[in-house]
Amino acid sequence: MAAAALVAVPFVSSASAAAEDTGGVLEWGYSNYISGPSPDALEGVTSVSMGSMDAMALKDGQVLVWGDNNFGQTEVPAAAASGVSAIAAGWAHELALKNGGVLAWGNDWYGQTDVPAEAQSDVVAISTSAMHSLALKAGGRVVGWGLRSDVPAEATSGVTAVSAGGDHSLALKNGGVIAWGSDNFGQSDVPADARSGVTAVSAGHQHSLALKDGRVIAWGRNDNHQAEVPEAAQSDVVAIDAGWTFNLALKSNGDVVGWGSNDQLESDPLSNGICGPLLAASAGDRFSVVLKADPSAPC
Repeated sequence: MAAAALVAVPFVSSASAAAEDTGGVLEWGYSNYISGPSPDALEGVTSVSMGSMDAMALKDGQVLVWGDNNFGQTEVPAAAASGVSAIAAGWAHELALKNGGVLAWGNDWYGQTDVPAEAQSDVVAISTSAMHSLALKAGGRVVGWGLRSDVPAEATSGVTAVSAGGDHSLALKNGGVIAWGSDNFGQSDVPADARSGVTAVSAGHQHSLALKDGRVIAWGRNDNHQAEVPEAAQSDVVAIDAGWTFNLALKSNGDVVGWGSNDQLESDPLSNGICGPLLAASAGDRFSVVLKADPSAPC
């Protein structure tokens, strides 16, 4: 894939290719719930999002979900069968963006699928990964709901990207990262290097990522070395996604770099026979999905 076809989409917890690019889904890692991908996701997909118990794909504006269905999360509502522009998978719940309004279904333990009125119009981006959800309004205002619904005053205008983590959130404003929520591992303590020049953010379970000048900045929990950025992710990176305890970074040449926990080889795509050029990548809980123009192409 040409470098120009790679686009970072930092404001959703999904990974997307350019509008003209489509591919098929490949996946690896360990899950008690996922044995896919869905046959419908083997071609024509433009976006993928890995949740904790299921995976999502976007194809011709239609949402595809496969994996666990204990909360009805794989039962895509009729409204999400067409016209969807963005997706985000959480902990057994799903989000979709359609005509500026958020659709949500699946697990609702903390109201994470109870979309507030503010997120039913003029929304340009969505994010979720655990038990809370975020929407970004056209005017740069962040709306939150679910387990964590608080939004600081500085994130009520001028925000250009959002990312929901385990129990903390990230936002991008004027090139600087704003963080709020749980901080027991320093995941909301934004380092000085991430306060300017940042182009993308991604919140993991208890750690955070930012993309600046093609290199990844990481902070927060580091018990699995998820906050130790490898040399390969310090240049030419165009998109990032923080999983539960590991990360994926997409390079300009279509290669994907993984680091952090690896007990199920979740951060080692090559050992799973996964190689570039890739269009997009999304990290979950010991499980990863990527989008490849020709998923049958050998390494």
